[in-house]
Amino acid sequence: MFEFDRPGGGERCVLVSLHGEDPRRSEEFSQLASAAGALPVAELSGRLRRIDPATYLGAGKVGEVAELLRTNEAQLTVFDHELTPAQERNLERALSCRVLDRAGLILDIFAQRARSFEGKLQVELAQLRHLSTRLVRGWSHLERQKGGIGLRGPGESQLETDRRLLTVRVDRLTRRLAKFERQRDLSRGARNRTSTPTVALVGYTNAGKSTLFNALTQSDAFAADQLFATLDPTLRRLELPAQPLVLADTVGFVQDLPHALVAAFRATLEETRRADLLLHVIDASDPERRERIGDVEAVLREIEASEVPVLHVYNKTDRTGQPARVRRDGEGQVRDVWLSAKTGAGLDGLREALAVHFGGQACEGWLTLPLTAGRLRGRLHQMAAVRQEFCDEAGWHLRVRLPKAPLEAFCERHDLHLHARAPVAASACGS
Repeated sequence: MFEFDRPGGGERCVLVSLHGEDPRRSEEFSQLASAAGALPVAELSGRLRRIDPATYLGAGKVGEVAELLRTNEAQLTVFDHELTPAQERNLERALSCRVLDRAGLILDIFAQRARSFEGKLQVELAQLRHLSTRLVRGWSHLERQKGGIGLRGPGESQLETDRRLLTVRVDRLTRRLAKFERQRDLSRGARNRTSTPTVALVGYTNAGKSTLFNALTQSDAFAADQLFATLDPTLRRLELPAQPLVLADTVGFVQDLPHALVAAFRATLEETRRADLLLHVIDASDPERRERIGDVEAVLREIEASEVPVLHVYNKTDRTGQPARVRRDGEGQVRDVWLSAKTGAGLDGLREALAVHFGGQACEGWLTLPLTAGRLRGRLHQMAAVRQEFCDEAGWHLRVRLPKAPLEAFCERHDLHLHARAPVAASACGS
């Protein structure tokens, strides 16, 4: 029987991208490889007429890759395509080097970038699910039965043992991530009770989402000029004159995002699916921004978030020389915002657009509650609506400030009337 042990890895790699002459795709693929720590030394590009079931490439292209590996002393081949386990195994046999497809490459980047405990668990789960399809005839030493005195017999092959242990680990990770999901549901429920809307930042990776997040919330979330700089979602409170918000920074998207990653990170992406508004951050300096927008919208459809209202935010206007501005349609509704998160130009326009979206200008007035309405008074405090209060024999008098729509809905629900002037205080009561 032919013995085949998987070769070791290395940093010098040959890139294989057969999507036709697409400089944008080729540049992004090279950046992905670099982000994973690889050193691209050569690239095989062009267009593939027919996919070979055994090696994806066919004998001629496999020979070209082998020559590139030899002449550039590379130890790794990275494909900008999704390979089947059999294709990956056959290519490693033919090339005598480690072979990685697009899904494996992005999983490797995520494994390096995950910082939170939950993020690390999600990456591990995605990696194990990806690996489970590769535990078939790729590791010859895993197929041998245990031998020796007292160990002979039908037994269990090492491959079967590893597959069983992998299944146990996947089940354990799934249960632990379910606990995180329940905790997020509790936090989300608390936000709903206080009527605090959630705004999620989405967009193509490296569009400047984290820089914008830091500029709006005065926080120090990690931001860098690299693909997938942010992996774990970050939540911060954003104070606006009319309505406080919760701003969520999420992982960036790329074209052909592996389905295993979408499935593993579905719980984290719940912040995107359940947000009240999505800020789609777009790199205004990217000449291919229309295609990037299409890629993001495709992922939003895949995670079932395409029905959430979207406000387009064109970032990096400092690179284009265009002025920061807010564009409106014929009815006065905000269509998109142009700004520079790096310089701060246009941030006020974005804050104004958010204020308008969540109820327009703040509405302020006085409400009077009976002394027995302690729960209702507490509810207003939870909503951060109370600016001033006192009580007398008539009840609690509260000066409240909220966006017009939610304030009117609150008054209608509880049969309250908003007054412009403060009531004249009678004899005071203890507060």
